[in-house]
Amino acid sequence: MTGGPVHGTWEPEPAARWEDAFLSGNGHHGALVFGDPQADRVVVTHHTLVRPNGGDELRRPPRLAAGLTALQDRLLAGDTTAAEEFTDGRPLQWVRPFHPAFQIRLNRPSGDTGHPYRRSVDFTTGEATAARSTWTSRVFVSRADDVIVQHLAAPHLTLDVSLDPRLPGVPAGLGIGHGAVLTPGGALLSLRARYPGSDLAYTGVTLVAVTGGTTKLVPPGVLVEGATEVLLLTRVRRHTGELDVTAEGRALRDLAPGSLPDGPHGTSDDGPGGTYGALLGRHLALHRTAYDRVTLDLAADPAERALPGSALLAHPRSPALLERLFAAGRYHLLSAGGLLPPRLTGLWTGDWNTAWSGAFTTNANLNLQTASAAAAALPEVTEAHAALVHRQLPDWRDNARAIFGTRGVVAPSHTDGECGHTYHFSREYPLHLWTAGADWLLKPLVDHDETYGVHDPRTTAALAEVALFYEDFLTRTDGDGRLAVVPSYSPENRPANASWGTVDAAMDLSAARHALRTAADRHPEHADRWRALADRLPPHRINADGALAEWARPGLADTYDHRHLSHLYGVWPLDEITPYDTPGLAEAAHRALELRGAENDSAHGHLHHALVAARLGDGARVAHALGRVLDGDYFHTSLMSAHYPHRDVYNADAAHALPAVLIEMLVQSTPGRLVLLPALPATCPEGELRGVRTRFGAALDLNWTPDGSATAVLRPDRTHRIDLRTPSGAEPLDLVAGEDRVISVKAR
Repeated sequence: MTGGPVHGTWEPEPAARWEDAFLSGNGHHGALVFGDPQADRVVVTHHTLVRPNGGDELRRPPRLAAGLTALQDRLLAGDTTAAEEFTDGRPLQWVRPFHPAFQIRLNRPSGDTGHPYRRSVDFTTGEATAARSTWTSRVFVSRADDVIVQHLAAPHLTLDVSLDPRLPGVPAGLGIGHGAVLTPGGALLSLRARYPGSDLAYTGVTLVAVTGGTTKLVPPGVLVEGATEVLLLTRVRRHTGELDVTAEGRALRDLAPGSLPDGPHGTSDDGPGGTYGALLGRHLALHRTAYDRVTLDLAADPAERALPGSALLAHPRSPALLERLFAAGRYHLLSAGGLLPPRLTGLWTGDWNTAWSGAFTTNANLNLQTASAAAAALPEVTEAHAALVHRQLPDWRDNARAIFGTRGVVAPSHTDGECGHTYHFSREYPLHLWTAGADWLLKPLVDHDETYGVHDPRTTAALAEVALFYEDFLTRTDGDGRLAVVPSYSPENRPANASWGTVDAAMDLSAARHALRTAADRHPEHADRWRALADRLPPHRINADGALAEWARPGLADTYDHRHLSHLYGVWPLDEITPYDTPGLAEAAHRALELRGAENDSAHGHLHHALVAARLGDGARVAHALGRVLDGDYFHTSLMSAHYPHRDVYNADAAHALPAVLIEMLVQSTPGRLVLLPALPATCPEGELRGVRTRFGAALDLNWTPDGSATAVLRPDRTHRIDLRTPSGAEPLDLVAGEDRVISVKAR
């Protein structure tokens, strides 16, 4: 292979829509960069910006525990609609919606419009750059200093700089206050916004450092004339009461001392450009180090690699497109993960009316987005996921007590990142009945521990709390003496002949077994009790179609046309059902996958389908599911994705989940097994994957060729024996910590 994949993307025109703006982020602040030389805009976001939407009295889990036994009696007796009455009668209450802060507007006089233009984003640095003739703008969000950094350079630079809250959907009652003061060498701008009917507010502060020319106040911003460089540093804070804008300005000034001389007309050898470089250098020590850990090269055509993203998206079968989407997916995932993991929109939105509140939807989307974190060597993303989980455990305990009357924890299906209480539910979406969430959300943390060989004590403690919940909850039995999960719920589906709340959903069974056994492994003092409880759960059921049933309870009929694949949790991400250990169940799971429809073509459904297909070794089905997304016009020119075809509803599911699919079709691992090329589609005949991590504690590089041969290099940090599976067979493999191991896979 010659050359290599492009670690970035570019366009020949500025972004006209915020969905096409290039993205930068540090897991706290986000920036959407339009790159228009005459009217440039940078939309500023922050993970903490969620809008109060009333109904605070309903942000508690419903107190239903007293009625649980009666509900269980009715469901076990065959009353298929009993769970519809298991509610406190409240209306559907959405979590607080995520929203943008404001846009930084930089207006210039018209000029140099006839010159070539190019905007680009460099995934290795996080910089979004736009250039025309002698004008250049560069923007990144620093992981080191938690600040949005923008640098502009041009001869005789004239700019009208302001912070503008006018964005789509902004509430009419949002209280806005502007501030602008001249400072030595520039200005300090602020925008304060108070939410309607609330004491909560947020404030954005932008430090403007100018070289040359003049700066004067032109409310609500400043006018810079005749400058050669301008540096802007921006932060947003959400708060109650008043924020000390002067102190915020001093903190920003401390980041750029060389850019802000003591006198109003002073100069510095460092200057804004030098400060930009210093800030970028500190950022790269964190961002580039993380981004560069893993690369995918599919031996794409160099001419296609050189295309702008918009043109490359018109080649859905191009290996160059998969390379770029893989790189973009890891870049955006890294950029969105920090204070919190990615939301439904990642870390970005240009509209106050975010679909589904821009929430963390935990019954599918969040885990699908972060599915590559362990294998794609992004522990930063798993740490962000862990921060969300562990911060909300007290609320999860409230859920368990209020709804089920138990010890332990129960996770919600939706959260805004602030509150972990279960309060978003309705008759058609009885999300308060979902008990598998804690295991589902802890699984990525377990994978992380296996990958790096160290048990996080917080995860170990949380697993014990999940086991305690099941000890108290799993008290009812069926006619065969098996424990029954009742009530039970398979997100977000229902049996064809029953209501949503039922008995023994396959996901609930898999989650309970996994949680109890994993907790037992880490808590030997309780191991016998918890394993015995897991062993009493009913097995999965195979229905009359030969498919793994979504509900193990006899008599509950499957509904196949649905976007979720919750019943195949045992296949992915768990290792409960595999072609190697449980071939009969794997065959039934494969049949269930064949029968599954796409319903409304949600992107997460297609890529979830691909992940399960990869675990089952079906490369053709992986390619088909990927093709549905690549052919369906799901990607904006920013290479952020949409939820539906034809770029309908800005949503990060496809963008963030796609790297996981590409890795899973090439490499799969458990603590005791390595599977090479399990589901390689014919569309990827040649390539190289470098730097992925395995759950048995080794880094791995993989090369494969069109004749079916492959070479893998393992760099283990733990000594043990694993089971190696390749297209040519199975064998044991002994690994020694610190000693590279080369594996040759022969053509079939």
